[in-house]
Amino acid sequence: MKENYCKKLGLIAGRGEYPVLLAQAARSEGVEKIFAVAFKKETKSVLAKYVDEIKWFNVGQLSAPIAALKESGVAQIVMAGQITPTHLFRVRFDKEMLALISKLTARNAHTIFGAICDELTKTGFDILPASSFMKVYMPNAGLLTKRIPTESEQHDIKLGIQIAETMCQLDIGQTVVLKQGTILAIEAFEGTNEAIKRGSRLAGPGIVVVKLAKEGHDMRFDIPVIGTETISLLKKARATVLAVEANRTILLEREIVIAQADKSGISLVVVAKYNE
Repeated sequence: MKENYCKKLGLIAGRGEYPVLLAQAARSEGVEKIFAVAFKKETKSVLAKYVDEIKWFNVGQLSAPIAALKESGVAQIVMAGQITPTHLFRVRFDKEMLALISKLTARNAHTIFGAICDELTKTGFDILPASSFMKVYMPNAGLLTKRIPTESEQHDIKLGIQIAETMCQLDIGQTVVLKQGTILAIEAFEGTNEAIKRGSRLAGPGIVVVKLAKEGHDMRFDIPVIGTETISLLKKARATVLAVEANRTILLEREIVIAQADKSGISLVVVAKYNE
């Protein structure tokens, strides 16, 4: 059954393949017009091929993208793809964004993008979940690859889930890197990739990576996304396991990702329940 949320869709596009695949999926679900807000040095230029109109902005602008969305005539918006976290300290904010951030007592991805979503809602837009039109990309629980995690790795997965639960409650991050019961790195503002690199530098080959969405996660602007770039990084980091959450993780290019993981000897595990 098609989701068919709307006929006109505003797409606020971050980096990676996710915005491109979402645009394609939305079109297949009956969306007739897609207007994209894209960001320089972040959004892939190929997105222009899959939307009706695209306008480019600098990271840090708030008023101009909102004005463009209003002018486009869309009422419903979906946010897809992340913005490089460190850019939030290296860009020039417009006065509207500065005013928004100045009200936050804690500044992290959850609070900043949550505040942007709230501002869009106040402006009159309906913010759809980041997973909209992407259900087919969200895997059920199970082992997706040929390699079965060892007993030690299974223990690390369970421990990683427990640690991730506490981390997420504190709005620190969503990723934990472990090896043989030792917590090597937890994701902070630098993002998942840098956490994986830190863990690899500390322990070498055989690290286990657990990445989950927290309970009560704000699905308007963020959902864990796994793709070919993720597996390439895990291979370089000499990781042996990646565990993600069932029905709350987007797996892009599934067949390619699984084949890539199999070739690299990586176990790709989808866990059934966040706090199980």
